[in-house]
Amino acid sequence: MANVKDVAKLAGVGLGTVSRVINNKGSVSDKTRAKVLKAVEDLNYIPNEVARNFKMKETKLIGLMLPSVWHPFFSKLAYFIENELDKNGYKMLLCNSDSDKNKEIQYIEMLKKNQVAGIITISYHDYYAHGKVDLPLVTIDRYITDDIPHIASDNYQGGRLATEALIKGGATKIGYLGGKPPHRSSVSDRMKALIEVASSYGLPYVIEETDGSNDQVAVEKFIKAHPDVDGVFTSTDLYAAALIKALRQKHKKVPEDVQVIGFDGIQDNDNFTPYLSTIVQPVEAISRQSVQLLLGIVRGEEVPKETILGVTFRQGNTSNSNKEIQAIVTRKSSNKEKY
Repeated sequence: MANVKDVAKLAGVGLGTVSRVINNKGSVSDKTRAKVLKAVEDLNYIPNEVARNFKMKETKLIGLMLPSVWHPFFSKLAYFIENELDKNGYKMLLCNSDSDKNKEIQYIEMLKKNQVAGIITISYHDYYAHGKVDLPLVTIDRYITDDIPHIASDNYQGGRLATEALIKGGATKIGYLGGKPPHRSSVSDRMKALIEVASSYGLPYVIEETDGSNDQVAVEKFIKAHPDVDGVFTSTDLYAAALIKALRQKHKKVPEDVQVIGFDGIQDNDNFTPYLSTIVQPVEAISRQSVQLLLGIVRGEEVPKETILGVTFRQGNTSNSNKEIQAIVTRKSSNKEKY
């Protein structure tokens, strides 16, 4: 593998000149710059970011800790975070923790050794709360301490919008199905909003929080325990998809028999059926603002400790609009008249 000395030799310049070109610092003539860049290309030279960080005492690396890169929502976050970091001259080190505390701690130690400038994290553990990280931190959807800035969607607003949509769609008994956060998280506000809105309408409701280990088992248990629920708000779109699958296996129609509204907005293409009714999180805005928050901390600036971004309700095929309700009522009336 080529090194910086090979580049300097091929270009016929000194190591300092190569360094100035690679780091885009200092004065170098256009002709010399072109020679160095051609040598870099010919040798397929890749600068060692870590070595440069140690030498320059300055880092352009940011760590991103996610519970699962497999999850579409987290994948979207990673995409936009990397894009925003790149725009600001930073590179991203992606860590997939699998929600495993020991694995997460190992990743944190790795990030420290790589001298990252800071970490953006979605964590289900309280490791960060004990001052063991000692790096600039920003959390997404997770409250850790008052000193660590966090950014999130307006989860309460999302829960309110979803519950009101179910009620307007004709639901008479509402259910909430979702994972239970192990630590304080604004995600819990989704359930809180459902309880308060349903109560304000005088409607019965049921709450089922799971450990998140098996979505399909959780939804089947929910359906069996609450056969009279006709409107369900799930904490994620993946729970909603699993619920719809299980309802169909029980020969229940969505939304005629049971309305389902998810949370996240990961389904981008309405050609897939059913097109899920859901609360859409502003993923791109969350990603880009989390980067700006972290870079602000890195620069020594004061940044807000809490940033809450609005969400929207997207009407799909799994909940009733007022027009759809009227159509269903009309069809049922027509059927009765025939007999």
